[in-house]
Amino acid sequence: MENEKEMNFDQSIKTTEPKNSIFKPTPAFVGASWFSLAIGLVAYCIGLWNAEMELNEKGYYFAVILFGLFSAISVQKCVRDRAEGVKVTDIYYGLSWFTTIASIVLLIIGLRNTDLLLSEKGFFGMSFCLALFAFWGPRAHDFFFLLQMELVNGQFHQEFHLFLDLLPLARGF
Repeated sequence: MENEKEMNFDQSIKTTEPKNSIFKPTPAFVGASWFSLAIGLVAYCIGLWNAEMELNEKGYYFAVILFGLFSAISVQKCVRDRAEGVKVTDIYYGLSWFTTIASIVLLIIGLRNTDLLLSEKGFFGMSFCLALFAFWGPRAHDFFFLLQMELVNGQFHQEFHLFLDLLPLARGF
């Protein structure tokens, strides 16, 4: 009987935690994130509009930023849900990280193989990173908290190993 009361008490705590999450960013931080998304995306699109490249190249770079933003949203949502105790499948979490890294790699490969000036390449790279930061920024502390909790609990998931293994490859570009 007492175990049932403890179980009900624990379940009621878990259902109220996401509503009163300690991980909620401040309004200023959320505003800064929306501002960085707007600036990054608008700058990227203006750069595409003014770039002297064929339409298929412009379409490629536009698809890459949409792919990157969707992937970053997925990673951010997975990290937040895991930090709040909501179950997220490991395969979706891993795929979210994989697609985010893939979008960054696709942008790097595209910029490396195009005939743009180095300053234009840097502009596209920086505006892409600024737009992605809008989704990672507010939840970066959740990611590091979750990483710390998994290290403490001895549950270092294979997605983190994959992510850490891919970092040297990204530096090679």
